[in-house]
Amino acid sequence: MRFIHTADWQLGKPFGRFDAATRTALTEARFDAIDAIARAAAEHEAGHVLVAGDVFDTEGPDERTVIQAATRMERYACRWWLLPGNHDFARNGGLWDRVRKRGVANVTVLAQPEPHEIADGIWLLPAPLLHRHTRDDPTESFDRMETPGATLRIGLAHGSIRDFGTQGEAPNLIAPDRAARSKLDYLALGDWHGLLCVDARCWYSGTPETDRFGRDEPGQCLLVDVAPGALPVVTPLRTGRYQWLQRDWTVADAIDFAALCDDLLTACEPAATLLRLSLSGIVPLTDRVAMLARTEDDLSHRLRFLDVRDGDVVTRPTEQDLAALSTEGMIGKVAAMLRTKIEEGGADAHHARRALERLFVETLKAQESAA
Repeated sequence: MRFIHTADWQLGKPFGRFDAATRTALTEARFDAIDAIARAAAEHEAGHVLVAGDVFDTEGPDERTVIQAATRMERYACRWWLLPGNHDFARNGGLWDRVRKRGVANVTVLAQPEPHEIADGIWLLPAPLLHRHTRDDPTESFDRMETPGATLRIGLAHGSIRDFGTQGEAPNLIAPDRAARSKLDYLALGDWHGLLCVDARCWYSGTPETDRFGRDEPGQCLLVDVAPGALPVVTPLRTGRYQWLQRDWTVADAIDFAALCDDLLTACEPAATLLRLSLSGIVPLTDRVAMLARTEDDLSHRLRFLDVRDGDVVTRPTEQDLAALSTEGMIGKVAAMLRTKIEEGGADAHHARRALERLFVETLKAQESAA
């Protein structure tokens, strides 16, 4: 059995922190990811696409979002299996009734925890979420699901195998040994937005279109091959258009900054890159101006989106600034010692100069805070 495992499409996500043009681009990219998944299924002859929850960003998306999702899936020959997640949980008279009313023959909504024989002897065991949060393991029902004549049992669920950085008891927790406990050949999970292998039979596919900074890899889906008595073969396939990069650069001058910019632009597709850039360092005033010009007049126009945080970049003090450091107290003593090291030259002179500049900057910050 060969199928595609995907999750966390979150169609209709608003991206409210971005400008209008970027919001539109990111919104459309999530719809386009459906086409990318379908093309991957066709190319690799996978007849089924399992979507492990959060197809939509909310339980009440607008009509355009529902119609776009249904009509895009309808175009392709593969069979789509949609699981309600915590963002789009199942309830009577809600979102999933609207999806069913579209009457798309190759789309099945898995709103009940009931097994489906999707091919001869191959059973799909879904664990839909009926509420946004539950304290019970949504996959416990797998143990009770009857799958007569099964040669393969494939689980589909949405939740956390472990607490991904949240405080306290996380909702929708799934037993880490669920695949073995419920005798599953593969457990397709959603909720975690990055690719993650829990064990050989249990994977998170991540989102097909990245939606947050800090993950360099673009969105993807998983091509899964399963056979009775064998471990699944799982292959990530790129589906995402955009990369969301986060970089922290410490710079000494405009030349240093320009080199980092050039390396970044060479390594990515600029028009498909969103960048959150944090800068720090002590630079000459003219270099500070040159760096600002590079970001405003070049980078911001090449990249899809640029967010520069440069509050930790300070202008290098002049000789008069350094001479003005207080001669009283510990700061004055340290400043005098560093000036002596600088005047003596030698291997430590460069480091002493940088330390004196940092001392000036920190002293200036302390004075401003006190004022």
